[in-house]
Amino acid sequence: MSENGQNQKEPNPEQTPDRLEESEKTSVGLTPNVGGALSYLFIIGIIFLFIEKENRFIRFHAFQSLFLAIAIFMIHIVLGFLPIIGLIFSFLLSVLAFAIMLLMMYQAYNGNYYKLPVIGDIAEKQVDQIK
Repeated sequence: MSENGQNQKEPNPEQTPDRLEESEKTSVGLTPNVGGALSYLFIIGIIFLFIEKENRFIRFHAFQSLFLAIAIFMIHIVLGFLPIIGLIFSFLLSVLAFAIMLLMMYQAYNGNYYKLPVIGDIAEKQVDQIK
């Protein structure tokens, strides 16, 4: 129990933290929250995968951005085989993808380890393997 009488959960070091720690170092010379947000701009995310070696937060968001882009690209390919309805769904997917990108940039900029349902787990495993 804490001083105010509430139970506090002890953090599990094996799990991804919910928030960014302010003192984390980066190889790219940016604050981690800005680097994480910029990772969702596709080319910058790929560059961060190659040059960022120290910061788990930026690498996590760069991997999640990459896997999200791959998933959207694959869905676009499948939708391309559908005549008219494929064009409509492809347009809707593009709008949805843009909204997701903005949401993820906002979450990263606020220092959150926001994981997308399936893609976030895959990105987290990749980051853990590289260590």
